[in-house]
This record gives sequence, structure tokens and C-alpha cells, in this order.
Amino acid sequence: MSKRFLIIGALVVLLCGALIYWNVFRSAMMASYFAHAGRPPATVDTVHVETVTWKPGIEAVGTARAQQGADLAAQAAGVVRAINFKAGDKATLGELLVQIDDSPERADMATSQANILLNQRSLDRLTKLHDKGFVSQQDWDNTKAQLDVAKSTYERASAMAALKAIKAPFDGITGIPQINVGQYVEVGKVIVTLQDLDAMKVDFTVPEQSAGQLQVGQPVQFGIDETSYPLTGHLIGIDPKVDPKTHLVSAQALLDNPDHKILPGQFLRVRIELGAEPGVLSLPQTAVITSLYGDYVYLVANDDKAKGGIKKAVQTFVQTGRRELGAIEIKSGLKAGDEVVSAGQNKLQNDAPIIVSNTSQASNSGGMQ
Repeated sequence: MSKRFLIIGALVVLLCGALIYWNVFRSAMMASYFAHAGRPPATVDTVHVETVTWKPGIEAVGTARAQQGADLAAQAAGVVRAINFKAGDKATLGELLVQIDDSPERADMATSQANILLNQRSLDRLTKLHDKGFVSQQDWDNTKAQLDVAKSTYERASAMAALKAIKAPFDGITGIPQINVGQYVEVGKVIVTLQDLDAMKVDFTVPEQSAGQLQVGQPVQFGIDETSYPLTGHLIGIDPKVDPKTHLVSAQALLDNPDHKILPGQFLRVRIELGAEPGVLSLPQTAVITSLYGDYVYLVANDDKAKGGIKKAVQTFVQTGRRELGAIEIKSGLKAGDEVVSAGQNKLQNDAPIIVSNTSQASNSGGMQ
């Protein structure tokens, strides 16, 4: 019995030893494999450093508003009798938009007209008698004063009636009516907004350091985002002072808007181009990485030890300059024609193996030429 237990114990010890040896051997072989296998190549996109014509400019964010725009309000209280427009109608100068009940004023005008006629006839008769010396000057003056009062009353009633006829003060597009027929409106109640969308004013601000580069009449470009500026206009005004709180200078540009694509209140990107500078080294901003130690790129270099088109990425520090339209100026560290990584840098380290695919390659110039 004891001999059987000895045999079983020996077999268990041998089995445990074999398992331990296998685990140690496997770990050692895996460590040796990964130590000699090297890093797998990363797939990246690249661009070449180019000499471009740099187009510096002043960029800002502006707010559009109609060259002519107003919220038309009631100037006299009363009941709305007629609304002669719909939202989005094209209104012309002097067109009647809303009529508020003016029957009391019309009645006053009729009474005043009758008094004018009566007093005018009386004055005519008294004038003839006055010329012959049969009427005193005081009687003639009283009758003349009564005629003047009647005329003044008529003019006042006519002016009040005109206030109740709300007309378009300029050509423009009407908004949504803010009233209903039969509604009583108070003085100052907004009736409708009227906007001339054919031209837009764009208000924006620039830093005080850039104010000296602005000139009235200067071409201005506009866009919805910072990548393109398809709309054009010109500068029409510059404030002669700097805001002491923000140290910004206000400016205003005029933008032709024949298609009415830009609406009042809309935000626009504003760009004022300055003089072009040829011969500037440029890269897309996505190719440059900023760190605590400075700006750097991954320069693509041949790897003599690698095969099958595999290259290596060499970390190269550069001195950068201005940034415009997605491009960045390279002052030193690279030369024209150098190939650098533009996408996929987050997977790289210095001398990392890479494969160039350029499946999403961006333009080198970033909007420059």
C-alpha cells in the first residue's frame, strides 16, 4: 500500500515540475520573440514642405445686419382694421402695410374742413368791407384767427390719421405679423419687422494692434466658417477710438447679398487680406505637434534595415511662425521638398517604422498659393 502511494506521489511531483518548466519556458520564449520582433509599422499620411505665396490677413467674427432694417411699431393707439401683407412679402417704399381705425380722425377732418370753408367765406366778406372801412381791424383779425384755428385742427386730425396708416419706410422684406385684425394696439406695439436684404452691414472688432492696417474701402472677404471666404465686400467704417475695456476697435463692412443667403443677426467669419509674401515655407497645421519642449514634426526618412517600402519617422523640432487658413509658416528646421507626417502622429515615436498611404492627404498650402 505504501509503495503505491510513493509511486502516485512521484508522478504528481513530476507532473507539477513539467507544468512549471513549461510556463517558465513559454514566458522566456515569448519575451525573446517580442524583444527581437520590433514594432509593427504604422500607416500614416504625409505631405511635402512647399514654398508658397503667403497671404497674411486680419481675421475676425462679425454679426450681419440689414443695411436698412426696422421694427415698425404703432405710433397711435387704435383697433387694427386691415393687414395688407404676409410674411416674406416684398414691400416697396410708401406701401400701406397696416391700417388702424382712423374714423375719429376722419370725422375731425370733415368738421375742420367745414369750419375752414365757413371761416374762409366770412373772411372774404369782411375783407371787402374792411377795405371800404365798414369793419374794424379787430373783427377782421378775429375772423382770420378762427380760420387759422380751423386749418390747424384739420392738419392735426390729418396727421393723426396718417399715424394710423403704417407704411413701408423703404423697400424690404416683411416679417411675421405681430398683430391681428380687430386687435387693439397701444402706442409702441411692434407691428412687423422690415428688412432690406439686398445688402448687409457686418459689424466686427479687431485688436488695437491691427487697427492701423485697416482702411475705408479695403476689400473684405466673408464666410460661414474659417476654411473658405466665398463672399466679398468692402470696409465702410472704422471707429476712431479703442474700447478701453476690451482694447478692441470696432469696424463695419458692407456685403452685397443679392441671393438673400445671409440674414440679419447671422455670425460671419471676416477676413481682410494684407499684402502677399512669396517664398514662404508652409505646412498644414495638422502636421505640426506642439509640446512643452517646442514644436516638432515627424520627418519621413528611409530605413536601411527595413524592407518592403517601410520607412521611419524621425522626430524633428522646427521653428514656426504665423498661422493662416489652416497653414503654418516654417521658419527653420525643414527645407522645401521634405516629406513629413500629416496624419497618424499619435501612433508614432522617434524612429518608428511607418508605411505611407496618403488616403486622406490634405493640401499643403492650407489655402495659400
